[in-house]
Amino acid sequence: MTSTGIRLHAPAPGWSIEADVVVVGSGVAGLTAALRCEAAGLATVVVTKARLDDGSTRWAQGGIAAALGEGDTPEQHRDDTLVAGAGLCDEEAVRLLVTEGPDAVRRLIATGAHFDESEEGSLELTREGGHHRRRIAHAGGDATGAEISRALVEAVRAVRRGERETLSGKGGGGRRAGLRTIENALVLDLLTDAEGRSAGVTLHVMGEGQHDGVGAVHAPAVVLATGGMGQVFSATTNPSVSTGDGVALALRAGAEVSDLEFVQFHPTVLFLGPDAEGQQPLVSEAVRGEGAHLVDADGVRFMVGQHELAELAPRDIVAKGIMRRMRERDAEHMYLDARHFGADMWEHRFPTILAACRAHGIDPVTEPVPVAPAAHYASGGVRTDSHGRTTVPGLYACGEVACTGVHGANRLASNSLLEGLVYAERIAADIAASRTGNALRAGAPQPLPGAGRPGHPLLPAEARFTIQRIMTGGAGVLRSAASLEQAADGLQRLHADARDALDEQGKTAEPGVDTWEATNLLCVARVLVAAALRREETRGCHWREDRPERDDAAWRRHVVVRLNPDRTLAAHTTDATDFPPTLPDAPNAPNLPPQAPQEQ
Repeated sequence: MTSTGIRLHAPAPGWSIEADVVVVGSGVAGLTAALRCEAAGLATVVVTKARLDDGSTRWAQGGIAAALGEGDTPEQHRDDTLVAGAGLCDEEAVRLLVTEGPDAVRRLIATGAHFDESEEGSLELTREGGHHRRRIAHAGGDATGAEISRALVEAVRAVRRGERETLSGKGGGGRRAGLRTIENALVLDLLTDAEGRSAGVTLHVMGEGQHDGVGAVHAPAVVLATGGMGQVFSATTNPSVSTGDGVALALRAGAEVSDLEFVQFHPTVLFLGPDAEGQQPLVSEAVRGEGAHLVDADGVRFMVGQHELAELAPRDIVAKGIMRRMRERDAEHMYLDARHFGADMWEHRFPTILAACRAHGIDPVTEPVPVAPAAHYASGGVRTDSHGRTTVPGLYACGEVACTGVHGANRLASNSLLEGLVYAERIAADIAASRTGNALRAGAPQPLPGAGRPGHPLLPAEARFTIQRIMTGGAGVLRSAASLEQAADGLQRLHADARDALDEQGKTAEPGVDTWEATNLLCVARVLVAAALRREETRGCHWREDRPERDDAAWRRHVVVRLNPDRTLAAHTTDATDFPPTLPDAPNAPNLPPQAPQEQ
């Protein structure tokens, strides 16, 4: 497969650095991949959009799921995952997740992550929606992501300290510096060589140099770990950096994306008013796991009788239950009632959530918490195989940006951190193995120059808010053919206006972070709406009001989308049992140079 030749409108790179691997993103997936690659002797560069610890991982409250408890088994974890995925999980991908997951968590602990323990010293495991066992490891009560991020960032810094000591003559072993970090950098596009293989990325370092200044990291292996795209909606649990950059980059590079219609809306997000925009405070599923009840304004537990697990049903079912009750009662939100926890439990088990609620004038110790669904997690993404390889040779993806087949139509609670961890390790192992296989092949792929290629038209920065309003109104929790078609029309107008301005007048919005982000958001929004229109059924977290039933006969299939060279979308479907992509005939492994001899 060759590149589409589509790149964002931007200047040519004014500087470059060389590496074996460039990892884009600094959450659990990105930093795990980077640490494993560096440990394998690969010169690794981590590029992250904010600071190292500012990704989506740090906001994860609930925990990380793995069969670590007495009586629990990977097979039970697999069964719960398959049920949540509503018939679209790739069973082999799930098997790899649940069988490799426990040891991956143990390695994370060995890296320095501290999880909450019982008085006896064992992991204190809790339960969340869709799980029939207590298998969720957490840290600081409800600050699991922050602890995982802390541990991985500290591990990266320890590697960097060790490299500095070696270079200054203080350390032993003569080990060369192998890990570099570039913070506050927005990655723009994939560089490819004449054969269509990955050859690195272009990027803009914010706050340094020119407003539209661009550099490059030349590397034969590129790992996308850019997180989600929650900012495509008005209200989300995602941080402001989650603008779908990785998915948009992959599409422009010619990669396939799959299942983008399956956006999980977290059922219980603190309701801050009908006009609230941007990142909203999450009220973790673990609160319901510990016994909190969903109630309406009259105190009625409306989830009882809708599912055997009531409030602990999979997230799509709970989100739909809340939305139905809101419509029935003409209400803007429902309530989460955990007054029976008492102050001590709130303060020790959920200190982060308690502080967030009180900061907004709500005390969950004495009153129910107003909640409503908000965009939370993309179950789909860049289509990969079991080693994280995409359909572009040398390009890998892991974490929320990827679609490994694990989540199907709906992610099981707390499987996301585990997926990022397991598949990042698998990617690093594949890249390291490719070095041995390529040891006799000459050199790394050389990027083709971008000069002379027309850039992808840029949207003005203010288009971001137009996109969010269009997507929230037409492609939110409640969807229909009419609402999706209206959304598609609105997005197409934005796309056409930008395209025509560039093609006919040679004009585009000024290159810069805001316009690049708005353009990425439009790209992923168009694909999401196209996939949601194509899937004419209700399944998992895709709810079509005009097609309210699940249709296994026609739609136990994946919607796969590519971006054509003329910037139009090409979509097709594949059978649910045929998930992993067919990789191109050219070797997918990056063409890494031979490993240099290491001093002993």
